[in-house]
Amino acid sequence: MLLPPENTLFVPGDAPALLLAGAPVHEELPALHAPGGAVPPCAGWSVVPQLTVCVVDGPGDAGCLVPAFVAPVFGGSGTPDDMAGWCEDVVRAGGAVVVSLPELPRTLDWELLLTGGVARGGFVPVAG
Repeated sequence: MLLPPENTLFVPGDAPALLLAGAPVHEELPALHAPGGAVPPCAGWSVVPQLTVCVVDGPGDAGCLVPAFVAPVFGGSGTPDDMAGWCEDVVRAGGAVVVSLPELPRTLDWELLLTGGVARGGFVPVAG
């Protein structure tokens, strides 16, 4: 299932993240509760970080595609270098924190996102 890029936010860094809003995989992902930032792994899930399309693949038929080339990167300047940097961060970290929400937050309050009770997801390793 293709997720519109405006329903995503790629967050680069040492613990790269991918926020999904209204994703068809929301109910398939485990409830996310990570007090203190200890994000649990998502068993059976993988991520393929690519400059053009990012794949979040789950067990069975669960999964989604994100047209990454045109998706927003937090703190980015809107260039392809932003997405290339995110992909490099994911490979370096061995995966990304995938957070599925009903809608994207207006601000990145990680404490609320990881303990607020509406998020689903966890750490998703790079496919390979």
